[in-house]
Formats: sequence, C-alpha cells, structure tokens
Amino acid sequence: MQFVLHPDELLSNGSNDKRTVISIADATIGRRKLADNGLGLTPPMGWNSWNHFECNINETLVKAAADALVSSGFAQVGYTYVNLDDCWAQSERDSQNNLVPDPKKFPSGLKALGDYIHGLGLKFGIYSSAGYRTCSEAMPGSLGFEQVDANSFASWGVDYLKYANCFNQDISPRIRYKSMSDALNSTGRPIFYSISEWGDMRPAVWASSYANSWRTTGDIMDKWESMYAIADINDFYADYAKPGAWNDPDMLQVGNGGMSNSEYMVHFSMWAISKAPLIIGSNILNMTSETKKILGNAEVIAVNQDPLGIQGKKVRNFGEQEVWAGPCSGNRTAVLFVNRKQNTVIIPAYWNDIGIPSNTTVKARDLWQHVDMNTTYRGKMSVTITGHACKMYIFTPVS
Repeated sequence: MQFVLHPDELLSNGSNDKRTVISIADATIGRRKLADNGLGLTPPMGWNSWNHFECNINETLVKAAADALVSSGFAQVGYTYVNLDDCWAQSERDSQNNLVPDPKKFPSGLKALGDYIHGLGLKFGIYSSAGYRTCSEAMPGSLGFEQVDANSFASWGVDYLKYANCFNQDISPRIRYKSMSDALNSTGRPIFYSISEWGDMRPAVWASSYANSWRTTGDIMDKWESMYAIADINDFYADYAKPGAWNDPDMLQVGNGGMSNSEYMVHFSMWAISKAPLIIGSNILNMTSETKKILGNAEVIAVNQDPLGIQGKKVRNFGEQEVWAGPCSGNRTAVLFVNRKQNTVIIPAYWNDIGIPSNTTVKARDLWQHVDMNTTYRGKMSVTITGHACKMYIFTPVS
C-alpha cells in the first residue's frame, strides 16, 4: 500500500512533483493522532537555565532560581516551570543504560530536586535531545533510549521535557519525536512535551499530533534583529497554534543585556500576543527593576494566557511600522503597535485590518501604562511611538 501526503507535508527531496510517495510507517506517523495529555491549555510559563547560564548549572543554582520565582512574585503571575537545560548528566550512561545526573552538580539527585521544586508549588522541567548526544555534546541524547529515559524522567517527578534535535543521525524528525511522545505517554505521568526541532521540517504542520509545543525557528540571540526575524518566521505559522499545541519562537532574552528596555518590551509583547511560551532565559537571581516590570506585567501576560487560545498575527505592515492583533475572550481584541524604525512615527490601526466591524466603538486599555484611555475609538486608532518601541492595548466594544 502507498500513501500520498498533502503538498503542505511534502518532505524535501528536490522534486517538483506535487505528490511524494512515502512508506506506510512514515504515513502512519504523519496521520496518527495520539491521546491528548491535557496539558498546555495556555502557553507554558517558567524559567530555563540555558540562555544565561548555559552549562554552568548545579543544584544550588536551580533551587535558588525556584526560590526566586516565588519570592519575586513571578510564580503568582504564572511562571511555574523550573527547567534544567543541557549539561545536567554525566557523559555516559550507566551499565543499565540509564542517564546519570552529574553527582558533582546535583549531589542530592534529581528526584530530590524535583521534590524541592514541587514543595514550592512549582513544576520541574528537564532537557534531552532526539539524537545520540545533546547539543553541548556533554551528555548522551535519548535516541534509541526513549522509554528508558522517559521512565527516569517520570520517576524523578518531571513535568516538562524540552527535546532538542542535535546529532540526530539524519532520522526523520517525525519518527524521532513520535518515539519520545509514545514513551512519555506510556509512563502515565503527564509531562508537557516541547520539541526543539528548530523549524527545519516545519513542525507546526505536523507536530500537534504528539507534542504540546514546537520550535518554529532557530535559536534566538539577544539582539533586536534576531528577535524580530524570529517573530516574523513564527507569525507565518499562527494558524497552527491552539490550546494544548503552541508555536514556540524560543525562550525570552529579556534582561540579558543585549537590547534596550524598550526593545525588551517589544520582545515580550510580541511573544505574548503570539501565544508563545513565556520561558524566562535571564538571571532570575539578579534582575533590574525594569526587567522585573517587563516580565511581571500581569496585563500583558493575561493576553498570552487568554483562554481563547488564538495566536495574534501581524495584520498590517506600513514599511517598518506594524500592527499585530488577535481576538481574546469576552469579545475583546489585543492590539500591538510596533515601530521597527529608529525615529518616532505615527501608526494607525484600522478596524477592517484587526477584525472589528467598522462601525464599532471601542474603549482601549493601555497594557504598559496600566490606564484606560480617556476617549473611545471608532473605525481607527492612531498612536505615536518612538524608535524600537511599542504600545499595546485591549479593545473592548462599547457600541
């Protein structure tokens, strides 16, 4: 028997033929819908060690980060995952093929660390790769050991797996990522499954069958140009996002020092309206007050966590002057004005672009200034914005 994929699902083979014949096994992987694990009804929020600390992690640091999520008030506004990234294990498996937490870095073991995190009312995340080594090459990947590793993760109380793409032996990502999905499901423990395939084979098209989120892009750098390029790529896949299955343009760089505060506000606003996972990637133990205000903006976070779960999109582009918008619950609309230019500009938003009937009058709430605008708007709203900055509103119809 042969199967033919829809053109959107064609594998790269250099052919112009609209139909590509694939094996029964690959077709089954592409078509089968696995059981929903019930997780990620809103995008996940938390902290990850990689962007700031890379391999320089240990038990003391991770516990301190968990403590800081609580003491800073971040946990209260939704940041609940504490995620270990690469470099947590020894360089080789043990005689039973188990991954072994590095005893120098984690002398109490990962079960004890997970218990500590859970004791704070938080959730415990971990990292591996769908290859024979992880991306740092410091520890083994999980390729071929999916069930062994999934069992370990479940026994340690893991709640979240970030699963990377390095050293993958050129095996189809649909095969590799499904194998871990099956393994996680078989443990009986609900584990949020985040695949970090970098968007190479457009996982937004196929990954919702067995993952809760998927990377749509390469790694984000702490630079304005990188952040914006990634946001543009992620926007292309907006229609594939939904509750339980999210596009992931990579972790937040807010607070790492490569952008200005106004640029970080743009970064955070775009991730929020795009329903991206909000995973802090900076040093939570040493944050400026400005960084805390950005990451802790409960009104912007509410757009990201809105239960309607529809990813906002770029709806108008006036050169480097942009309007992003997306529907929210309660018949409201989130609207983001972004100025990519260096100079101050006036940006209009038209109701027919953002999906509001043209004769509707709305009131507007400024989500960064935390004030209601002192006028109403009908058909159009224009705002003045300085260079590399944004303004974000919630529109609520009044007539």
